[in-house]
Amino acid sequence: MTTTERKKITVPEIARRRSTGERISMITAYDATFAHLVDAAGVDMILVGDSVAMVVQGVENTIPVDLDEMAYHVRLVARARPKAVIVGDLPFGSYQVSPQQAVESAIRLMKEGAECVKLEGGTNMAEAIEAITRVDIPVMGHIGLTPQSYHRMGGHKVQGRDAGFEAGGRERLVEDAVAVERAGAFAMVIEGIPRDLAKEITQKVSIPTIGIGAGPDCDGQVLVLHDVIGLSERTYKFARSYADMRQVVIDATAAYVRDVNAGVWPDDSHSFH
Repeated sequence: MTTTERKKITVPEIARRRSTGERISMITAYDATFAHLVDAAGVDMILVGDSVAMVVQGVENTIPVDLDEMAYHVRLVARARPKAVIVGDLPFGSYQVSPQQAVESAIRLMKEGAECVKLEGGTNMAEAIEAITRVDIPVMGHIGLTPQSYHRMGGHKVQGRDAGFEAGGRERLVEDAVAVERAGAFAMVIEGIPRDLAKEITQKVSIPTIGIGAGPDCDGQVLVLHDVIGLSERTYKFARSYADMRQVVIDATAAYVRDVNAGVWPDDSHSFH
């Protein structure tokens, strides 16, 4: 089915997927070109993720990306007018100061074309989620391996392997999931936790869970587009490359370089007269 043939997907429809048992597919995109392509492929949700910092900007973690940059990328994706739901990711420092700051940042992304926002954190971010939902902005939570907690975790490390109620502990993550649901989120991302814990959380909450590095028992899955199409240099245990576009790009560019160096490009047929 092409993009023009399918109907626009809405946040309430995604929320209802839990009761209908329909799976949810979400993938990242950071510009209009890739948004068009993944939408044509039939993805349900497009996450304009703060992972743009690592994937596009070339930095070590997601912390440096700011709200202006996220607003820019949300705007680019929105220009593709996808049938998929556009999820705007709130970057580090744009919602942690206060619930009011969280609302203002969420409004900014919605004005740029987001149809909901995502933020990281559980019990500690419940007030922010409540505040955003009070102004009728749908919120997607994000618990487990939360990339914005890079320094607290000591890097991108699997969470929930150890028992405990401290940040990253198994029991704490269950509490986080419940807090996110009670605060009014319509769905939540669960990242980088053991499969059995992700299954337990999915069974405990009534909103859809979308996993990444959390096993197959969640209600949906999300991956970074550049991992899916094989553009990333690194490979990850939780990801799968469905194509090797990295080598395709290298080979095509190398062929172009050879033609330029040999003086055979452009030829007469590609010249104006």
